[in-house]
Formats: sequence, structure tokens, C-alpha cells
Amino acid sequence: MDPRGTGEEPVKQSVIDNAIYLDGRRVDSPQSLGGAIECLRDRPGSMAWIGLYRPEDDELIKVAEEFSLHDLAIEDAIVAHQRPKADRYGTTLFVVLRAAQYLDQPEKVAFGELHVFLGPDFVITVRHSEAPDLAVVRRRMEADQELLRQGPQAVLYAILDAVVDGYAPVVAGLQNDIDEIEVQVFGGDPAAPRRIYALSREVIEFQRATTPLIAMLDGFIAASPKYGADEELQRYLRDVADHAIIVTERVAGFRQMLQDILIVNSTLVSQAQNEEMTKLTAASIAQGDEVKKISAWAAILFAPTLVGTIYGMNFDAMPELHWSFGYPLAIVLMGLVCSTLYVVFKRRDWL
Repeated sequence: MDPRGTGEEPVKQSVIDNAIYLDGRRVDSPQSLGGAIECLRDRPGSMAWIGLYRPEDDELIKVAEEFSLHDLAIEDAIVAHQRPKADRYGTTLFVVLRAAQYLDQPEKVAFGELHVFLGPDFVITVRHSEAPDLAVVRRRMEADQELLRQGPQAVLYAILDAVVDGYAPVVAGLQNDIDEIEVQVFGGDPAAPRRIYALSREVIEFQRATTPLIAMLDGFIAASPKYGADEELQRYLRDVADHAIIVTERVAGFRQMLQDILIVNSTLVSQAQNEEMTKLTAASIAQGDEVKKISAWAAILFAPTLVGTIYGMNFDAMPELHWSFGYPLAIVLMGLVCSTLYVVFKRRDWL
């Protein structure tokens, strides 16, 4: 994508604040970008801080023309959706940061992208979302003239500090969600796996936003003396780096915890399934024992029925039909067959 344009079309203004600072104090608030350039020329040693919110492409191109920004940096600012990074183009530093906000109701992390152009005498911020609130950062800096007097490096520190501090509520929100998921998992909630998966995606995205900050801040700290940052500002940057390290460690821990919770959930589900299978097997065995008992007694009762049926047939020419010992013999035969079957089934634990 070529970010260059003719610059002749009318430019839609999305300038939130446009200020000129000298010796740590606001001395002017130009109404246009061109006015900011003129103020910088008229006041040697001053600094311009221009805040843009969701500017149109043509406005970014106009900014690039006014402040001689590199085409690749402007292209990244136009396309957006960049990973956190810091690129230097000559005397201009281009920084991409990803701010984050925790949304409690949908249990999601909302990410906002912030682009910062830093030159020897200007700072240009391009926000593509509500977060972070740079008006708060500006008020903080304007209240601290000693810090603001150090120029663009101090403004960059304040922006980094605001972005990293904004991660703390996100970390707290994620921790609370993980605690709730643990209760769900051990409570046997079937909705727990889906929630674990959704939260894992949020944690991974948050990790992508925070992990690159460590190397970025280390680079800023190492280059601070070269670009005129005093020892106090370097200490501030190291403090931001420490906070960023804590955040990244917590996020890495969240990812591992969610993986462990998912494994525990799978184990608990398997145990529950095994218990159900054990109960079903026991019920099946008990049912089989009952069937065997019924079958054994049915066989025992069938034996005398068979003998009685044979001798109950209405035929005249039957053996032992008029024999005086026929009836006792039939009774004995029935008892003998039933006793034999009972002993056989008893030995096989059918009875």
C-alpha cells in the first residue's frame, strides 16, 4: 500500500489536542498542523505534541508531509493491526503499542492500537481506539514541568507508563476468571471447558500484546544516554520495564494455569465417566445374577411339570398306567430331578 497522495484534497481534521511546549510549559495551541510547524520554527527549543484520534488516510499523509515522516511508518499507521514494535527512521522513532481493557460482562480483553512518532522536537500520537486515555497522560506531564522539560523522550515514557499501568486491571480480571473456572471445574460444571478455551484465547492475545514490550523497553533504556535522557528518566523507564516484566510473567503463568486446569477437567470428566461405567457394569452383573436365579428356578420347576405332563396324557396303552407303584415312582422321579438340578445350579452359584 502506497501511503503517498497528492495532498490537494481537503483534509478531515481529527486532531484531539495540538500543543507547543517550551521549558516544560504549554506556550501555544495551534489550530492546524501547519501552525504547529510555524510555532516550532518561531520558538527554538520548543516541542510539539499532536494527538490524533482515528485520522483519515489523507490526514496521516498530510502529517507525514509536514513532519517528514517515513513512508513505511505512515503505511503501518494507515494499515494498523501491527504488533508492538519500535522502528527508527533516521531521527524519527516510530513506536506501536497495544493498550488493553478488561470487559467484565463478556469476559473479554479489548485491545486498542496506539502509534507514536517521536522526533527531535515533536511527538505525534495516533490512537485507533479509546484506550489509552492520552488526555490523562498530557495533564500529568503538564503538571510536572521538570519531566516535560526533557522533551519527547519524557512523553514517550509517560505513554509507555500509562499503557503498562492499564494492564493491571486486565491481569486482575483474568485472575478472577481463572479462580471462577477452578470452582466450575471442581464443581463438575459441563460449561467449564468452553469457558477455559475462550479465556485461553484472550490470554494468548494479551501475551502477544505484552511480550514484545520487554525487548522494546530494554532498547529504550540502552539508548537513553545517546538521545539525551537524564538518569532520572532512565530510572523511570526501568520502573516501567519492571512492571512490564511482572505483567508478562503473570500472563505466562495464566496460560500455564489454564492448560493445567484443562488437563484436570479432562481427568475429572474421565473419572466421572469411569464411575458411571462401573455403576453400569455392577448393575449389569446384578441383573445377570437375577436372570440366572430365575432361569435356575424355572428349570427346576420345569422338571416335575415335564414328568406330570407325560403321565397326564389321555392314552389307554401307557406303561405303568395301572401299576400300583406308578404314582409313588413319578413323585420320586420329580423330586430326584429337582434335587439334582438344585445341586448343580447351587455349585455354579446360580442360586
